[in-house]
Amino acid sequence: MRELTYYVAVSLDGFIAGPEGQFDAFLLEGDHMAALTGRFADAIPTSFAQALGIAQERSTFDTVLMGWNTYAVGLPDMPSPYAHLRQVVFTRRDPDPVDGVDFTDADPVGVVRELKAQDGAGIWLCGGGALAASLASEIDRLVLKVNPVLFGDGIPVFGRGGYAPSAFTRTAATAFASGVTLLEYARS
Repeated sequence: MRELTYYVAVSLDGFIAGPEGQFDAFLLEGDHMAALTGRFADAIPTSFAQALGIAQERSTFDTVLMGWNTYAVGLPDMPSPYAHLRQVVFTRRDPDPVDGVDFTDADPVGVVRELKAQDGAGIWLCGGGALAASLASEIDRLVLKVNPVLFGDGIPVFGRGGYAPSAFTRTAATAFASGVTLLEYARS
C-alpha cells in the first residue's frame, strides 16, 4: 500500500507560512539543500528541477496533494507546478482546467484512501495546514524541514487542529550546519 508523506518546511514555532502566507524566511541556501534535492527531487517544481538539471524519476513520490492556497503560490506563472507528478488540488473554487492538475472538492480522506489503494510510488502532501489537519489520520510519515526562524504567527503545520491525537516514532534526525534540521517520523 502506498504511503502519504507530509513533507514540509516549518519554522521553530510550528508555522509553514507567516501571517500573510509568506514563506521567504525559509533557508533556500546551505548545506541542507544538496541533501534535500538529492533525496526529494520529486518534490521540486518541475521547471526549477529542469533548470538545475535535476532528474525527477518519480521514485519517491508520483502524486502531490495540496490545498488551493498552496497551489496558488505559483500562479499565474506556474499553473502546473509539479508537471512530472499527478497533481491533486483540493478546492471549493471552480478554476479553469489546467493540463495535469485535478481540481476537486471531494473529501480529502476518501481521495487519499483511493490513492493509497492504487499502485505507484509515494503520495506527497505538499500543504497547507488545514488540509494536513483534515488528513492527519491518513498521514503515514512526517518529514519536517525545521528552519531556524520564528514567524510568531501564521499557518500552523496542522492548521487550527480538529484532529484526533496520533503517535509517531522518530525514524531519523539530521542536523545541518545551515541550522536546518530534518526530522522524520513514522506513524506508530
